[in-house]
Amino acid sequence: MPMRIALVGYGKMGRLIEELAPASGVEVDACFDLGQPLVAGDYRVAIDFTTPDAVVGNVRRAAALGIHLVVGTTGWTAERETVRKIVDESGIGMVYGANFSIGVNLFFRVAQQAAQLIAPHPEYDPYIVETHHRHKKDAPSGTALVLEKQVAPAYGRAIPTSSVRAGEIPGTHELGFDSEADSITITHTARSRKGFALGALLAAKWIEGRRGLHEFQEVLWEAPR
Repeated sequence: MPMRIALVGYGKMGRLIEELAPASGVEVDACFDLGQPLVAGDYRVAIDFTTPDAVVGNVRRAAALGIHLVVGTTGWTAERETVRKIVDESGIGMVYGANFSIGVNLFFRVAQQAAQLIAPHPEYDPYIVETHHRHKKDAPSGTALVLEKQVAPAYGRAIPTSSVRAGEIPGTHELGFDSEADSITITHTARSRKGFALGALLAAKWIEGRRGLHEFQEVLWEAPR
């Protein structure tokens, strides 16, 4: 029997998750868009790709219903402790992440190691540039914020970060180290939203039966490969 889930948010990501779900052994049993609150059904997990200002309310609703959550929406982490309290008190499990792409999470590790190697050479100045489609509301992106946290400890200071919003670009993140003599760049480019959708489905399968608030990297490194 396939695992049954609900979708909260039925935009481009929601429709793509629905399309890819059967190949992952998952059945989308119900879809709820903005203005349509989640209700109980024949599913234990819901995937949220909505808007930052809707996340806390969606978490409260899922917690009241005992439904585990995967939250792919970004831009809400200022409310993380509020969300953590809701999750812990209700006993549900929730996975969140700046980015559900396996490639991006590998990129984070490479970036961290690169910063540790390059930081002792002060002639190289680090920077981050991220580019996304014009519909993305948070800037810098959640991915860029996590990337900055990976790099900053090696330098003991914040890393300059720039954001671009244009067209329909799925997402590009560049970590650069520039000197008078040359430049070093490490770039992750998303060709489509497929990687995010597959990661969210992986997280949905992983969170069922677990409790508490978890970052997606826990899923990635613990899930069977």
